[in-house]
Parts: sequence; structure tokens; C-alpha cells
Amino acid sequence: MTAQTLVLTENAANKVRQLRDSEGNQDLMLRVYVTGGGCSGFSYGFNFAESQNEDDAEYMNGDVKMLVDSLSYQYLIGSVVDYIEGLEGSRFVVQNPNATTTCGCGSSFSM
Repeated sequence: MTAQTLVLTENAANKVRQLRDSEGNQDLMLRVYVTGGGCSGFSYGFNFAESQNEDDAEYMNGDVKMLVDSLSYQYLIGSVVDYIEGLEGSRFVVQNPNATTTCGCGSSFSM
């Protein structure tokens, strides 16, 4: 499944490149997913994947691939995945136009 309904920003892609370099594995891909829980109902999750599942949607920024599983996809359509550094620390964040409310830290949301 391939579509351009999600965006991986240049900041996020650069961070993935740095993390791949530190791990010594250029095949690592960023997986973004949604789980139940968090203070607003759903939570965003991020991890590295070494393989792509058959039902994953993929999004590219240069040589960096971001994967989204088919269940999470419905909650993330139209989202922008970014990487920020600030007073609250450094982290990947999702700017989700489908979220009706979010928690203060931005890691959970409701629809």
C-alpha cells in the first residue's frame, strides 16, 4: 500500500538518518503507529522496523522510509510526522488534522 497522505518532514528524516548511522544499519525504517490508551484515548508510537509488512503504507523522504500499519493508517490520514527539539526535550511528533483533542505533551489524542 503506497499513498502520499502522510508527510515525513526533513527534520524527522534527518533524525532517522542519524539514528540509522548510530545503529550501523541503513535498512532501518521508522514505524509510526497508534495504540489505545494515553490521557486522551489514543497514543502515538514510534519504533524502528527492519522489515515491511504486506499491509504497511510507506512514505518516503529521500532515502528514509516511514511505515504505517493498516490499522493505524485510518487515524493518521493527512498527518505530518516531525522531529522537534525544545524545552520539553527531543521527540518525534504527529500533527494530526483528525484529532479533536490532544494532551498537553502531544503524545495522545482523541477523535
